[in-house]
Amino acid sequence: MKTQSLDETTRDRSSLLRQALRSNGLFSALSGLVFLFGARPLAAFMGLPWPAVLMVVGLVTILYAGLLFWMTTQPSVNRNFARMTVVLDASWVIASIAILLAGWPPLSVAGKWIIALLAEVVAVFAILQAAGLRRPAGNR
Repeated sequence: MKTQSLDETTRDRSSLLRQALRSNGLFSALSGLVFLFGARPLAAFMGLPWPAVLMVVGLVTILYAGLLFWMTTQPSVNRNFARMTVVLDASWVIASIAILLAGWPPLSVAGKWIIALLAEVVAVFAILQAAGLRRPAGNR
């Protein structure tokens, strides 16, 4: 019987952290494209008077997705970068909560639900990334 051993690079590629970052990148890219190219109808649906805001958010989100994808193609994930993504994702969630609590900009009920659901998804990514950072090196 032949036993295969995984080297650190192989283990790292299948790590929770790498998979969470990659999934975050995919979600960010898709949502960024929706914001960028569907800004007018989405802004109307959400009750936002400024579609340009969604276009800017979409562009920034697409750039963030590109950075996440690039980072996951490296032989090992830079842990400082991963910590930064947790902070950025947590900041997105906090900003979303602030928007909902402040009531500004005035959003439709659908707009409030969209903001809340996006914050939920981003919070899950932040939690998964933080969990991936906490795993011991051998359990990635």
